[in-house]
Amino acid sequence: MAYKPTGLTKALIAIVALGLIGSVGWNFFLKDKFKAYQEGGPSASVTMGGTPKPSGGTTAPAQASPPVPTGSGPLGGAAKPLRVSLVSFHGYAPALVANGNSLKTRAGSIYDKLGVNVEFVINDDIPTLTTLFESKAAVCAWRTSDFWAQEQPNLRNAGHDGRAVIVVDNTQGGDAVIARDASVQKIEDLTGKSVALLQYTPSHGMLIDAIDNSSMTARAKKQVKTVFIKPEGGTAEVRAAFVAGNVDAAVLWDPDLSLALRDVKGAHVIYSTKTATNLIYDVMVCDQRELTKPENQAVFQKFVDGWLEGVTASRANPDQAVDALVATKEFFKVLAAKEGKPFVKGLFANLVWTDLADNARILGLAGGVNHYERVYGRFDQIYRAEGSLANPKSPVVSPQDSFDYRFIKAGLARNASATAQAAKPVETFSEKGRATALAAPASVTKPVAVSFASGSAELSKRAQQTVDKDMVPFIENNGSAYFEVSGNTDSVGSAPVNQALSEARARAVANYLEKQWEIPKTRLRVAGYGASRPLCNEANPASADMSLDECRALNRSTRLAVFGK
Repeated sequence: MAYKPTGLTKALIAIVALGLIGSVGWNFFLKDKFKAYQEGGPSASVTMGGTPKPSGGTTAPAQASPPVPTGSGPLGGAAKPLRVSLVSFHGYAPALVANGNSLKTRAGSIYDKLGVNVEFVINDDIPTLTTLFESKAAVCAWRTSDFWAQEQPNLRNAGHDGRAVIVVDNTQGGDAVIARDASVQKIEDLTGKSVALLQYTPSHGMLIDAIDNSSMTARAKKQVKTVFIKPEGGTAEVRAAFVAGNVDAAVLWDPDLSLALRDVKGAHVIYSTKTATNLIYDVMVCDQRELTKPENQAVFQKFVDGWLEGVTASRANPDQAVDALVATKEFFKVLAAKEGKPFVKGLFANLVWTDLADNARILGLAGGVNHYERVYGRFDQIYRAEGSLANPKSPVVSPQDSFDYRFIKAGLARNASATAQAAKPVETFSEKGRATALAAPASVTKPVAVSFASGSAELSKRAQQTVDKDMVPFIENNGSAYFEVSGNTDSVGSAPVNQALSEARARAVANYLEKQWEIPKTRLRVAGYGASRPLCNEANPASADMSLDECRALNRSTRLAVFGK
């Protein structure tokens, strides 16, 4: 059934359209959002979803000119509220709840009780941080972890800088690679298939990371046909291409992800952040000039504290979070009218609003891995290689210089239980769970060239370093997954000897992961396959653009197969 907008909605749409005419952001995010709902039909869709981003590349997107705020006095006061730029995304609902279901701080709200005035500004056209900070239209703005890794070098080139101050959400199922053909069950099956996505977005980074870590040969990787939808088409056009059957697969985020899976018979997830739980985060980035002023430290502390209180309130009452989104963002008002509030509420299941304990865990402040810094560095590598930076010579920013830890640390100093909670395992693993997970196909399999002495299954120091560098980060990415560690050989030698040796070598790697990296034993299955599962045809290595030695070396790899729960 076609959506029939009310007169008020039409008027608001017209105002927005006139205000943003000529903007790439309008084309990218708002035009298709409202046009789709006005026109209805099978391709009707929403555009905004899990992790919105502007286009990348060497040409910067056109920018709207945010209004310069007026008022004087201390930051966070009634005359000069802390202005924060957001987009229409459900991950930011806790902040709106903290503000009293309002863009501006309401009396009696969490932020009001903390004594700080916060004003959220919805900028679906996504101005650059340079634009926001130079105009002083906002002091803080949302960024995804990959987006921030791309933009901070450009921000420094423009004479500014910023720091993330809080991780506000962690997508866990809200971003996914999906396919319609039942024969496409894993990342390796995308060879020769067409995949629609938006370039230089978390969808792009996620796909690159998965392909890079797959068991495809270099030639097979090149045969994945990426179909980049033009930015003005937005995720609505990515979903439309998938729904129409114009592509074999797509990389999407919510709500278009959920809609595509619902509307296409046989559509299924082959890899998602439900498995790669430590890959995509949203953060709030603030102007470094304001962060360094001593008089502002209390203001930013209250901003962070209030957001975290909003997380607690939203978790306790998700219906209130839905109401906050509908009350403050036209996008969610239209979405709720079209699909119903339960649909909006259902989107919450695919991400985690991160509380203080989650921040401590993600930031490595409870003794574990700093996932945020690891991801920031990884995406910096990915997008530099793809040429997404506006200035390819932009300086490499140390991940440690991208986050201001003062405010989360201050919260932890007041809340010892949060640190203790952060130190507990997020996931539980069992032999029964492993058996269930491994009954399905692996989502992706990573070959690792762990070297052993001839005829030996003993891990050398060099081999341990290879596991540390090439295998452990992949395990950390896939925080909820089970794994199969398999030993494999080339075709040289007798089958019984190869079989026994390959299993012994796989066991050596698994033992190292269990002892040195505390990977639960119940999370791993050990297998030896000898020469029975070649990744390259040794009888015809040229078919993979390899020499025979290269082909055999690939087949001798230790492999890490990922199985989602």
